Amino acid sequence: MKLIVISPESADPREPAVLGELFAVGLTDYHLRKPTWTRDQLADFLRALPPIFRRRIVLHSHHDLVAEFSLAGPHHRDQSICHLLSDKSEEAEAVDKQNANPVCNLLSDKKSGGLVSRAVHDLDALESVFFRYDRLFFSPVFPSISKPGHTPAGDLDRERLQRLLTGTPRFAEVIALGGIDDTRIPECKALGFDGVAVLGAVWQAADPVAAFNHLRDIASFA
Repeated sequence: MKLIVISPESADPREPAVLGELFAVGLTDYHLRKPTWTRDQLADFLRALPPIFRRRIVLHSHHDLVAEFSLAGPHHRDQSICHLLSDKSEEAEAVDKQNANPVCNLLSDKKSGGLVSRAVHDLDALESVFFRYDRLFFSPVFPSISKPGHTPAGDLDRERLQRLLTGTPRFAEVIALGGIDDTRIPECKALGFDGVAVLGAVWQAADPVAAFNHLRDIASFA
C-alpha cells in the first residue's frame, strides 16, 4: 500500500529537517497543507527545499505555486468550486471559460499534466468522481489522531465502501485518511484502499522518521 504523509497544519520547527530525512529514506508523497499560511510563507518553505524533492509534494493552497516550483500537483477541498466541473454543466463551463477561480480549476490542472487530488467525505461523492481525479482522500475512516472529535459519520456504510473500492471501475487511487496508525493499516487494505495518509501518527511521535519507517514496513506487507 502507498504511504502518504501530510504536513502539520501550522509551523513546526522540526518539519524542514524531518522532511529531508523522510525523503531520504523513501517518502514519495508529501501533502503540504498549511491552511493559515500566506503565499509568501509557502513559497519560502518550498524555496528552501532541494529541487529534487519538490516533485514529491502536493500542495493544498495557493495552487499557482505548483507550476512555479514544479510540484507534483494541487489538492482540492471537497467543498471547493471544483465539484462543479464533475458534470460538465453549463455553469461549470462558464466557470472554466471565465477563469473565475483559477486556483480551483480542475480542467486547467488536468491540462498541466500533474497529479490532481481531492478530498471526499461521503460515498456518493466518492463514486461520482472516480474518473475525474488522479487521487482521492476519503475521510475520516477512523477517529482522527490530530483532530480530536473528528470522527466518521455514524451512517458510514463500510460494506458499500468496500464494494465501491474493490468492485467499481475507477481511474483514481483512493487513499484512507483519518485516525490511521499501525493498527489500522491492515483494515484499510481489506476495505480496498490503495494507500493510507498519516499526520498525527508521524508528527505526534517522538521520532517522526522512526514512526514513518514503522508504518511503511506495515504498509508494504499489508
